[in-house]
Amino acid sequence: MKELISLAMAVTMLACLLTGFGGSSFAADSSSLNQKELAPSAGTASQDTVRILNREDLINILTGCAILGTGGGGSLEEGIESIDEALAAGKQFKLVDIDNLDPDALIGSPYACGAVSPPTEEEQEKYARLTETDESMYLLNMKQLESFLGRKLSAVISTELGGANTAVALYVAAMTDSMIVDGDPSGRSVPALQHSTFYLNEIPMCPMAVMNEFGEGAVFTNVFDDERGEDLVRALAVVSRNLIAVIDHVNTAAVLRDAIIQGAISQAERIGKAFLEARDSGDDYVFAVLEEGKGRPMFRGVVTGSHYETRDGYTFGEIELEGEDDFEGHSLRIWYQNENIISWLDNEPYVTVPDLICVFNLAEAMPQLNPDAEVGEHAAVIALPRLQYGRRPGAWRFSARAASVLKSIISPSAEDQEQSLRISSMI
Repeated sequence: MKELISLAMAVTMLACLLTGFGGSSFAADSSSLNQKELAPSAGTASQDTVRILNREDLINILTGCAILGTGGGGSLEEGIESIDEALAAGKQFKLVDIDNLDPDALIGSPYACGAVSPPTEEEQEKYARLTETDESMYLLNMKQLESFLGRKLSAVISTELGGANTAVALYVAAMTDSMIVDGDPSGRSVPALQHSTFYLNEIPMCPMAVMNEFGEGAVFTNVFDDERGEDLVRALAVVSRNLIAVIDHVNTAAVLRDAIIQGAISQAERIGKAFLEARDSGDDYVFAVLEEGKGRPMFRGVVTGSHYETRDGYTFGEIELEGEDDFEGHSLRIWYQNENIISWLDNEPYVTVPDLICVFNLAEAMPQLNPDAEVGEHAAVIALPRLQYGRRPGAWRFSARAASVLKSIISPSAEDQEQSLRISSMI
């Protein structure tokens, strides 16, 4: 697996960034970020093309995102808390198709980067002397970026579909009176920043703003490419209690229009609604998701092993299951790097990325978040096809880069990498 930057190098890098190397730094005090008069973004959307989302719509969206998050993408509970905070503040959630935005409308992608596992006691003690900011790091980061740009964003795009990370985009959009684009560059949750249609389309990552919970922020003006951007941001997350706010791929609607999976938020909403309606009426919610998402059942059984480690800003782990019902006598193993990446049925390669491996905790009737699976838990596992991308002829002409991205995801070991290149043929 690709070696990531060490902790010592991360500290050095943070010091360089905050003294101006590779970017511009900003003070954590939010008042200093409000001194500059910002120009409005060049484009908006007409009111009749904007959909105002109510709380039920938002719960459906985030639940669907938690399912499509394949174990990653952050806590659904935390995501719901953030939208409730915005609703309580009287804010509106405005969903828009990117085709209905002015071509010059400025858009950015706000999200959280880090491990999905909770910090250890030792890690908590390491940060005890630091003071957390009173204001959300996501909103501070937006102020930092807009101050750097001298211009407000018209809209934001979720970087991935996940219970918390999609909520970050929704929250930032609502709290800053911006819009949320109905689309994303991943169609699922993904482990690394370069796993996106932005990267495949060579959309510049910078300017890219980062901010941690302690109000330490910086703006990158240039990175070599998204893979290098991943290394830099992940290193900063490692020294920021494994969590950092990011806004990247800032560009106009005209540039981003063909570089995202359009309709991804609406698809998540349909899947979440199907799940919740079936569950709340006592019907088979797993089947409802399969039907809406056009997927296939993978496995049903009891968890016999669940272990993980937090390393290099990621959560690496495995879930092992023994079959029940139609799968009695069989075993399933799932390896994840934040998100579920590869599975083995009876020790033979089974479903892998780019398809989605989705696990449901049957006792809680909820999508299973990594690394929370417990031994003895009864679970259902399904596979969903990736959301379709590509609107123009030759949209996948960048196959070499796509292959590089795929290779970087499916590499828990050299042997497993070679085997797992036999990608699932379910779609």
